[in-house]
Amino acid sequence: MKQYSRDLRERALRQVDAGRPVGEVAQLFGVHRTTLLRWRQRRELGELAPRPRPGRTPKIGRAQQPRLVAQVQAAPDATLLEHCAAWERATGVAVSEATMCRALQKLGWSLKKRR
Repeated sequence: MKQYSRDLRERALRQVDAGRPVGEVAQLFGVHRTTLLRWRQRRELGELAPRPRPGRTPKIGRAQQPRLVAQVQAAPDATLLEHCAAWERATGVAVSEATMCRALQKLGWSLKKRR
């Protein structure tokens, strides 16, 4: 789920501060009432900006996506395991089949093969 921007949070809280009912503001901005109340508490602490998302950074990030596309276009019939080996040869970074599959899915590629 995408995080709400700081701008949206500030605009919604300005409406609440102006005296509009929380339920009405929540409906207007498409958020839950509890979310508005949580944002109000966080603003009092000076932490209104979205928090960083938890988790690791992917081994095949956005910067490497063009290289991955070129690799798949060069060998469209290769299996996931073969793509993992080619990726390690090209970049020096070993990735699992699951990592390669997720990276390809983000790009809209499917490597499903018939046996």
